[in-house]
Amino acid sequence: MTSTRAVRLAHAPGFWVIAAAFLTTMAFSTIPTPLYAIYQLRDGFPTYVITVIFASYAVGVMASLYLAGHVSDWLGRRRVALLAVLAEALSAVIFLVWPAVPGLLLARFICGVGVGVLTATATAHLSELRKIARPDEDPARSALIASMVNLGGLAFGPLVGGLLATYVDAPLQRPYEVFLVLLLISALGIAMVPETVERLEERPAYRPQRVAVPSSVRPLFFASAIGAFAAFAIFGLFTSLAPTFLAGVLHHTSRLLAGVVTFAVFIAGATSQVVFVRLSRPAQLRLGLIAMSIGLVAVAVGGLIPNLYFFVIGGVVAGAGVGLVFRGAVATAASLADPSSRGEVLAALFLIAYAGLAIPVLLIGLGIALLPAEVALLIFSILILILVNTAVLRMLAAHK
Repeated sequence: MTSTRAVRLAHAPGFWVIAAAFLTTMAFSTIPTPLYAIYQLRDGFPTYVITVIFASYAVGVMASLYLAGHVSDWLGRRRVALLAVLAEALSAVIFLVWPAVPGLLLARFICGVGVGVLTATATAHLSELRKIARPDEDPARSALIASMVNLGGLAFGPLVGGLLATYVDAPLQRPYEVFLVLLLISALGIAMVPETVERLEERPAYRPQRVAVPSSVRPLFFASAIGAFAAFAIFGLFTSLAPTFLAGVLHHTSRLLAGVVTFAVFIAGATSQVVFVRLSRPAQLRLGLIAMSIGLVAVAVGGLIPNLYFFVIGGVVAGAGVGLVFRGAVATAASLADPSSRGEVLAALFLIAYAGLAIPVLLIGLGIALLPAEVALLIFSILILILVNTAVLRMLAAHK
């Protein structure tokens, strides 16, 4: 027992270890974005297969959020986070040893399982570590850092993947080798982080995820969840099909460009949260709604004309709006829960958000098979525009 305690970090450095592991995991989850075109060229499968491979990741996320996203409230944050990162390492190994389509489906599914478990666990763990390390600090700061780490990791994955795919040999192996090492280092770090949840002598009977918020605030919770759904739908578009639109509709086949565009969309989401952090939550939501609406219109126009600059700039503007709306949704949902069920409520929010990552992408993939890609993109933009306006206006009404 003494030796175990001797290798535990303090809560302050433990906070940053969890943040780094969270960043690494989210980056790994988007590393294949610029690589899908290489797989497609190598194996000759149609575009809808890319959406199926991508959707297998989202299904993994949703399955784990539904079945296990809340268990860190019972089993402890550190143990669950460690298992999640080890699942990511297993995914990297499968990418390396089984690079055919069935292997890609399995690797992406397991990657999704790890991300789903870690997202709610790490968000709650970061909040609790920060509260112990800096009890007088505004809790919103921890929420901001967690959201920035989430989006920042999603941003850096495609950039790193695009750089490696362009400038190193073996582009379908090297990215996974690099991240396998980083994930194992992250697992070692997590093992030394303090626990923040007291494990109960008698655990409650296991049950799948449910929304553990009072019925009086459930409408506000679901408004937040729909906002997160719409936000993640935009991210899903740029994580899965942006390289396809760039190459097919806009006639730009650069792997690096595909990675840079996705990076720019995600980093805009992280940056907007920092730039506008001093605004009130209603002001952030209004600004996010405006940015997402303008960006979606520009993305649709960029596909119809077609015009690379409209498509990219629209994606960046929409991404900035997503960052603000997503942060507002997480903060609103977290405020509805008591500490004992915060992990569960966040898991429920992310469950619905990741449905936004899978369902619209599958539908747009089906649309591309039946309609011109430009028309499918236009329909997608209109539907997400309606959803985000409905959700954010409801959240704003609750703040009056």
